[in-house]
Amino acid sequence: MKAENRFFELLPKVVPADKETVVKIRPLFDHVYFNSDRQYQITYYPVEEIALQSGWPKQNRQNLTVIDDCLRLSQYFEGEQEHVLLVEEVLGSNRRLVGEFRLYSVQPDLFDRKPYKGDIHMHSHLSDGRESPGYVAGCCRKIGLDFMALTDHRKYEPSLAAKQAYDGVPIDLRIYPGEEVHPPNNPVHIVNFGGSFSVNELFEDKEKYQAEVNQIEQQLGPLPAGVDRYVYASCCWSFEKIRKGGGLGVFCHPYWFTGHRYSPSGALTSYLLQTQPFDAYELLGGYDRQSVDSNTLQVARYYEERAMGNELPIVGVSDSHGCETGSLFGWYYTVVLSPTLTHSDLIISIKDLFSVAVESIPGESIRVYGPFRLVKYVLFLLREVLPQQDTLCVEEGRLMLAHLAGDTSAAKSLQALSGRTARRLNTLWA
Repeated sequence: MKAENRFFELLPKVVPADKETVVKIRPLFDHVYFNSDRQYQITYYPVEEIALQSGWPKQNRQNLTVIDDCLRLSQYFEGEQEHVLLVEEVLGSNRRLVGEFRLYSVQPDLFDRKPYKGDIHMHSHLSDGRESPGYVAGCCRKIGLDFMALTDHRKYEPSLAAKQAYDGVPIDLRIYPGEEVHPPNNPVHIVNFGGSFSVNELFEDKEKYQAEVNQIEQQLGPLPAGVDRYVYASCCWSFEKIRKGGGLGVFCHPYWFTGHRYSPSGALTSYLLQTQPFDAYELLGGYDRQSVDSNTLQVARYYEERAMGNELPIVGVSDSHGCETGSLFGWYYTVVLSPTLTHSDLIISIKDLFSVAVESIPGESIRVYGPFRLVKYVLFLLREVLPQQDTLCVEEGRLMLAHLAGDTSAAKSLQALSGRTARRLNTLWA
């Protein structure tokens, strides 16, 4: 975390574009306090130099007065861009840098949304993962996630068990139902995020399933070479059932290399991308360091589709099979810019293209993928806003796991922390 964000509080950090806003810089500790007997100056830089209306003069310093131990600046923040406030203390002919403070101005469609981190593809020990559903949920909060869904193979119940593990406990992590759907004789992996019923269980009525898929097949026109009619119809059936339950149907890891080939086939992947029966595309999936080719191909394919005018809603997921393995968990996730954390708002926001996929492999720089406008904004949020949120979440996650382990005082401590992350986000928006 940057020193400026550890030692000072800049409010607000997200402001409406094309409006004048008063921002305040407040020291958090005595060793960085502002001395009212000293002179302070600020130099303002609009990062993209969008300043047609504000008359921004380059390198123009403004004198600031310490009021109530804070520095205040009224500024017209023009356009959608990042802004730098360079604060210096004037010491005679010398200057001492106090800090480089940053904020972001956004248009109304983004200003009304907050950033929420989530992972909607992971596994517990009830399929091929390692830990219990409740344990996975607690670990998700420890790494700063705001929402999650457990998606065990062919099993819906573990996702409900994750939520039930904290029944009656005041937690801020949103735990939603989910499952990884495996249609019979179909190589495509599908995530059901947030659906109100299990799609996997529908396969138990084989006759009904086959009859409904056959009906879809009969309605299909000619398909490209290499696309199996049953497999494609089965995918359409699965995605439609997920939507019927109010869920988000995710087309998973299309460039998974297994058995000396990609699964699913290239022809099927291309046709699914062309016709888009799914709700979201898994842009980043759970691949280890030695399997980076698959994510690279998924990212490249996404941008190629966009260049051809095919807008794809996207998610990033860890597909982790253990929280303590040192691999995958926390490496990939989604940031959704959504009005709220409700299930419906998250799904609508993803479908409306207000999400990005994030790669955060330990020891490497964070990378963000998605629409350029959102990537710029989320990079700012990951640097200037979300690290402090992550710090708050660590204690909540620890207490969740303590509750799971039988600590009877943990629930009371969680009650005291309830709503803390949401309140902090609200203070950072003008």
